[in-house]
Amino acid sequence: MSAKAPIRLVTVNTAPERAKRLIGRVVEDLRDRYTIVHAANVEKIEDVRPTLEKEQPNLLFTASMWTPDQARDIVAIANDTVPGIKTFSLPFGLQVEKGPDAVVAYIEDHLPDLLEA
Repeated sequence: MSAKAPIRLVTVNTAPERAKRLIGRVVEDLRDRYTIVHAANVEKIEDVRPTLEKEQPNLLFTASMWTPDQARDIVAIANDTVPGIKTFSLPFGLQVEKGPDAVVAYIEDHLPDLLEA
């Protein structure tokens, strides 16, 4: 993805305020390389498809509260709803085990590879 073109991000996180704060940190830290717009957060799996249909993002994150099976289901919905969407699933339990700084670091370590792929 071009650093110039805005990246429309939808997060799937049951704690929307935490998602907003953490993504805000990532957006700020990576702003010299990417323009990331946090278009929406979805709190329930059943709301993923309608939100993606409305927002038409090119990037989706699943938060670390989702089990690997739930994250796979969310990613499958995303791939079915928005062809070509890039998806990123945080490891299950990362927020609880290591805290918000670890989540931000994990995203910042892995996101460039995903976006450049």
